[in-house]
Amino acid sequence: MSKDMILEKIEQAVKILNEKNIDMWMTYVRETGNIKDPMLDMIVGTNATWQTAFIITKSGETHAVLGSLELENMKAVGTYKNIHPYLKNIKDELVKVLDSIKPNKIAINFSRNSSLADGMTYGLYLELMDHLKETKYANSFISSEEIVAALRGRKSHTEISNTKKAIEDTLKIFDEVTKFIKPGLSEKDIANFVLDICEKRGLEPSWEVEHCPAVFTGPNTAGAHSGPTDRKVECGHVINMDFGVKHNGYCADLQRTWYVLHPHEDKAPIEVQKGFDVIVESITRSANEMKPGKQGWEIDQVARNYIQICGYDEFPHGLGHQVGRATHDGGALMAPKWERYNNLPYLELEENNVFTIEPRLTIKDYGIATIEEMVLVTKDGVEWLSNRQKEIYLIKP
Repeated sequence: MSKDMILEKIEQAVKILNEKNIDMWMTYVRETGNIKDPMLDMIVGTNATWQTAFIITKSGETHAVLGSLELENMKAVGTYKNIHPYLKNIKDELVKVLDSIKPNKIAINFSRNSSLADGMTYGLYLELMDHLKETKYANSFISSEEIVAALRGRKSHTEISNTKKAIEDTLKIFDEVTKFIKPGLSEKDIANFVLDICEKRGLEPSWEVEHCPAVFTGPNTAGAHSGPTDRKVECGHVINMDFGVKHNGYCADLQRTWYVLHPHEDKAPIEVQKGFDVIVESITRSANEMKPGKQGWEIDQVARNYIQICGYDEFPHGLGHQVGRATHDGGALMAPKWERYNNLPYLELEENNVFTIEPRLTIKDYGIATIEEMVLVTKDGVEWLSNRQKEIYLIKP
């Protein structure tokens, strides 16, 4: 992220600290070239070698307590105003800074619910506790998950612009894929075609290239989150692809569905068309219910119930997640009340959250119908960020 964007997010973090009445937020790290806290790029803009504390207070002060050899680098980065170098041990300098702030509540990056707020390793936590065991601050720690969820979820104008450009680039590639697909190609052939385009255009896939894009053709495929295989495209297959690229570090995450016509066909079979139409309608219905204050499970239930009423099994995942600098970003999740999602389905949608909507269903003997769109939550509803797929894409043999 650019310095200006980091300062923008730090300013936003200060507002969130005041909103939630938390005195300070401390991102405590070490050897970030080996293990990087997920928040470091967003609120710091550089790495750290020795034990380092990056502190943001609700009064708007920023402090970096770091190894002395990294002083000049931190000055050059310019994202933290007060820089406190130490030579032998961080303890004395850290306590001095804390005494100047006098916090009652200190948010640090541990969480049972959010991986993005769980960047501190257990060993480093023990180190921090050892440094502060003789101070009152040892009993002041709370999880930063509410801060992280709000900060990553509430997108700025710049963040939204970057996301829109990532979506635009992704949709162009989907259009090219439609012209490329034909019987006889394998899932890997289609994926490699996409990755070649990305390389030529200098585009970075939104997640690991092993399954970005993920391509599935026909019935009984490997399923979501699996990489492409040697399975060949055949007439009568439903094909879907899950893919996205980044722009300035911000991700797109979209899915599209095709049907491969037999020589005698000029449209998809009734069963295929019905399944596809059910997905389109479930997306419309769930989007119509999205607005700030709604809990994620409420939106998931709209699509889930509709798909089951139409005679299909419920999809085996959440309806939609937030997208930002990570493909799975933010706090609130549009998902069922399953234990595996912890508290995330109970969190409320907020204005300027960016979500996917991605239901799926199985069309017996044909494959999986799924569409993934991206929307921006507004004060009154949603803005569609992706041009919707409302018609199944037909591939002629």
